[in-house]
Amino acid sequence: MHTFKMIAIASAMLAMQSAQAAPDINTVYTEFGTGSKVRMVRAGVTSDWNDRWFQSNGTSVRAYWDVSAGAWRGTQARNIPGAHQNLMDVGLTPVFRFQRDDGQGFYAEAGIGAHLLSKKYDNNDDKLSTDFQFGDHVGVGYVFNRNWEVTAKYQHFSNGGIKKPNSGVDFGVVRLTYRF
Repeated sequence: MHTFKMIAIASAMLAMQSAQAAPDINTVYTEFGTGSKVRMVRAGVTSDWNDRWFQSNGTSVRAYWDVSAGAWRGTQARNIPGAHQNLMDVGLTPVFRFQRDDGQGFYAEAGIGAHLLSKKYDNNDDKLSTDFQFGDHVGVGYVFNRNWEVTAKYQHFSNGGIKKPNSGVDFGVVRLTYRF
């Protein structure tokens, strides 16, 4: 568990440093997820696209790049109760968001991107036979003010059938975001 905490802290520090160094970084976030005998913590930054699509009645679709680093901790590695598997995850995801034009209130979003795992996942009868994974999500959230938002999302990881076995891994995720 100590390694898991250290990875989470290092990921958060990296994300905050990146946000300060790059002028086009718009947000920094941390998120926590849980799945079947696996937990995940992730930190990341986003960069808004400057486009709006389908503007109508004060709403539109916007997009952003999401760059993340995180850690997974499985608690039934190789299907052995109590055996642990720790791995790292880095990802790049384009995300599309439907929201009010003023950027406030409720929103819905979806994205699919590329993730690289530090090793092959084998936990609780779920196996991923490649380090490369697609990570897709759907979520809903709320912007409290110009700076803070919270998101609840469902996220699925799979290699898209590139190689078997490919049972996929699912997470329920909560994200807290700070906008600069």
